[in-house]
Amino acid sequence: MTQKLGALPVVLALATGSFAIGTTEFATMSLLPFIQAELNIDPSTASHLISAYALGVVFGAPIITVLAAKMARKPLLLILMSLFALGNALSAVAPGYGSLMLCRFLAGIPHGAYFGVASLVAAAVVDPARRTQAVGYVMLGLTIATVIGVPLATWLGNAAGWRSGYWVIAAIAVTAVALIAIYAPRDQAAADASAMRELGALARVSVWLTLAIGAVGFGGMFAVYTYVTSTLDQVTGMSERLIPLVLCVFGLGMTFGNAVLPRFADRALMPTAGAILLWSAIALACFPFVADNPWLIALDVFCIGIGGALGPVLQTRLMDVAGDAQNLAAALNHVAFNMANALGPWVAGLALAAGLGLRSTGAVGSLLALGGLAIWAVAISHARWAANRA
Repeated sequence: MTQKLGALPVVLALATGSFAIGTTEFATMSLLPFIQAELNIDPSTASHLISAYALGVVFGAPIITVLAAKMARKPLLLILMSLFALGNALSAVAPGYGSLMLCRFLAGIPHGAYFGVASLVAAAVVDPARRTQAVGYVMLGLTIATVIGVPLATWLGNAAGWRSGYWVIAAIAVTAVALIAIYAPRDQAAADASAMRELGALARVSVWLTLAIGAVGFGGMFAVYTYVTSTLDQVTGMSERLIPLVLCVFGLGMTFGNAVLPRFADRALMPTAGAILLWSAIALACFPFVADNPWLIALDVFCIGIGGALGPVLQTRLMDVAGDAQNLAAALNHVAFNMANALGPWVAGLALAAGLGLRSTGAVGSLLALGGLAIWAVAISHARWAANRA
């Protein structure tokens, strides 16, 4: 088995790909004003570009994984990251809104499958006792993107136009392709691999419960993150120059969580998942009470970001409950998180439409985190029932 030093280049190569994906996913939000101005569209219409990417993730993850069931993981990773690079390069040259929508959809298609397969590769090159740590390190690429990649793409969008941001993302993706080609271990698909075997994951109750934990519990973080800029501006009264710093603090919280908490998950997986959900519920519940104070809200945003460590923890849980349908279950984890990305802002938007104000996003987020914790409790009970029955 590959030892720690041998695994490091593999994990770094995979994390480079996740850095590219994280940058495009979050940077598009900050590039929207520049896109609006050039394409002469309103903010509501421009926001559909984000939805198009998320739809690509939801559409692509299960379909690609099932169709590629008989393909070895290394060549699959190379194809997925190459498609991602192509989607972003095409986004950079899209002549109009319709073509850009299509390109954002295409760029999202490899997202879920890449993260799923990359997590499985990372877990395979380390000792089984360090699986979640390896997955967390791959996810660090995504969280570091919120600290470095997004500000860089935003700065380029302002200095040289929004298209330059997508060119940089495409270049990072090409770099990831090269690193994966060099460092990812060669492998072969299982002799009995098939689309039907992968679809077998959908017959497992534990898989659905794990996905539901992410889809609901992670929604709380997105409920606040989507409206945090507006909250900092309208409630906290923070200067526009300081708001990006708070967003970086959120990214630092996610980075800290993904670097540290998987160590605990490798010793006690589901208890760690429950603790993260409880932590998130408390941090989100505090948000309305600290929104007036710039220092306290920055600290709370950091604490909310730590909850992002739920991702690698649930990814490892899926490895345990998916049986021989590992690829599909791993990819569906990112479909669940994109559903959370849709659910959280939608429910928070209902609270805002009801006149509850921007502070209410914290309460909404806390309730969603508690909802994820309730599903977690059901998953624990089901696992015990299944063990006793066996």
